Amino acid sequence: MAKRDYYEVLGVDKSADEQTIKRSYKRLAMKYHPDRNHEAGAEEKFKEINEAYAVLSDPQKKQAYDQFGFAGVDPNQAGGAGGFGGFGGAGFSGFGGFEDIFENIFGGGSARGGRARPGPRPGDDIQQVVEITLEEAFKGCTKTVSYRAKCTCETCKGSGSKDNSKPVQCPRCGGTGIIQMRQGFFAVQQTCPDCGGSGKKIANPCPDCHGEGRVYCKKTINVKIPAGMDNGNTLRMAGAGEAGELGAQNGDLYVIIKLKPHALFERENLNLHVNVPISFATAALGGKIEVPTLSGKIMLTIKEGTQTGAVLCANGKGFTSVNGSRVGNLLCHICVETPVHLNEKQKELLREFEGTFKSGEESHRPMLDSFISKVKGFIDDLKG
Repeated sequence: MAKRDYYEVLGVDKSADEQTIKRSYKRLAMKYHPDRNHEAGAEEKFKEINEAYAVLSDPQKKQAYDQFGFAGVDPNQAGGAGGFGGFGGAGFSGFGGFEDIFENIFGGGSARGGRARPGPRPGDDIQQVVEITLEEAFKGCTKTVSYRAKCTCETCKGSGSKDNSKPVQCPRCGGTGIIQMRQGFFAVQQTCPDCGGSGKKIANPCPDCHGEGRVYCKKTINVKIPAGMDNGNTLRMAGAGEAGELGAQNGDLYVIIKLKPHALFERENLNLHVNVPISFATAALGGKIEVPTLSGKIMLTIKEGTQTGAVLCANGKGFTSVNGSRVGNLLCHICVETPVHLNEKQKELLREFEGTFKSGEESHRPMLDSFISKVKGFIDDLKG
């Protein structure tokens, strides 16, 4: 059976933010969880919901899915092995990897209500929006990104202990990292709130981090942004997120690119658009005009009789894709400019020029003739 669109599975729009996606997932997961719903097909539905959330909750996988569809996140399809992972290999099952969500839904435990995962928690991921100019996106650049995050405590070097003493067994959970609790007809296991699931407690906590091994600090990192990045593209800086608890793995930093508006150009994928005004004389007689591009100026040939709305293409003058495989074009939108502030001599010359066009001769005004023809046809239709 063909897969359904992940946004359709979770019942959200493509513009939905992270919190909206998470709320929809939690609602559907509760409805179709096999421990609560014993109807035929509930377990398959639950797996489908998990699969959709695994992609849409991950900024990198979501970006790949938005751009390439299932091929961007499934290694079994073309283009799916580009580092975004998939669902055919290790690390994914219908019920695994969602402990944090199910702690919120059921009050603790894993998706099957089994043993909670003990041990210090890894650091959280962080997202930062970085604004760059169109020129910086075209050539590539390096940006300094500063943000507030939990860092390893310098006082205790992340151990959480004031005197470097070894942790002792948590008395509340007996060292298991989990505690049993019951809610209605559910019997679930929850991460121990005293030790955070590690099964250990700091006997003499560090006064600066209070035994957590982490404190808030300002982090600064230089991010190299490759040429070709577009609005909404994301860069992943591994390990640059928040520090993990008591030496656990750090989270990642996701840098989201935002392009600043440009005074001349508008970007559309790899193509650039620019409005180019030309004089009445140049439009009628033809000629050459100078046009700017992001890589320098070029000469554009205007054919005789060019009309407003004509689009001239400068091949290869757009953006190059990040991997260098494709190059866009510069699309020049021609606008014939009507002269203003004419003196009497100029006006007289225009009247004389207009008088040279006699009815019955070869048409010199194709757009006007086409308009008159369409108006006549419209009126005839009304009469009929």
